Amino acid sequence: MISEIREYVPMPGRLPDVVAFFHETVIPLFRKHDMTFTQMGFTSFGERSFGEFVYTMRFADLAELERKWAAFLSDPAWEPALAEREQDGPLYQSIRRRVVDSRQFDQLLG
Repeated sequence: MISEIREYVPMPGRLPDVVAFFHETVIPLFRKHDMTFTQMGFTSFGERSFGEFVYTMRFADLAELERKWAAFLSDPAWEPALAEREQDGPLYQSIRRRVVDSRQFDQLLG
């Protein structure tokens, strides 16, 4: 089991657009491509607090992660939806992505 943590810092004033985009487009595409998100929320303290949108996805392994993201990104609905949402400029200042492999932790516990 691996988890992918994705952190999005919206452009100033664009957080409501990011939330709407996830609600209307991203989450339905996650479901279509059998992608499991385990949590979504906003940071409440830390370096980019009060405006950073964070979510975590769960995958069996890196191969599944790559396969499902490839299907998601090549979905015919994805690019037009993103382009429409970014007509007034980019949604994000930055996107950070990390993968956590819990299998290594399980091995440490013995």
